[in-house]
Amino acid sequence: MDRTQKEAVVAELDQIFTNSGVIVVTHYTGLTVAEMSDLRLRMRNVGGAVRVAKNRLVKIALQGKECEGMKEFFSGQTALIYSEDQVAAAKVAVSFSEENQKLVILGGSMGATALDAQGVLQVSKMPSREEVIGSIASMIGAPASNVVAALSAPAADIASILSTIEEKKAA
Repeated sequence: MDRTQKEAVVAELDQIFTNSGVIVVTHYTGLTVAEMSDLRLRMRNVGGAVRVAKNRLVKIALQGKECEGMKEFFSGQTALIYSEDQVAAAKVAVSFSEENQKLVILGGSMGATALDAQGVLQVSKMPSREEVIGSIASMIGAPASNVVAALSAPAADIASILSTIEEKKAA
């Protein structure tokens, strides 16, 4: 790898550290190509990615970033699992590591907040962006459905009273 290629990798890593909502650092020693492909596919499905880079280049890209505290995790075979969504990468990393013991979560960052392995586990338990949007939409829609139910209730009551009166007249 020549100098221009290294500079391109550092620039790409710089973008990852700047634009990602959450970054999870893992050891992937022993993962087969098929298992790594499965992990990459899962991340692609949630809008994230997996990136393997030389630790030296990662440390250079981390210099001056608010997530610079992650430097300690970069030794051995490491991979970055990241996404713009603040919890998607953590959810996928934790679920994959539970299924496959070869993927070991070391830690990561969520913006300026450095996370250890337990912190990544806690982030994975948070609701995803889509879940939060869905709950907000249901909260917004709930008052409208309550208003409709309240307005239609008197009409239903009147209809049942009229049907009761008709039944009494017919009897």
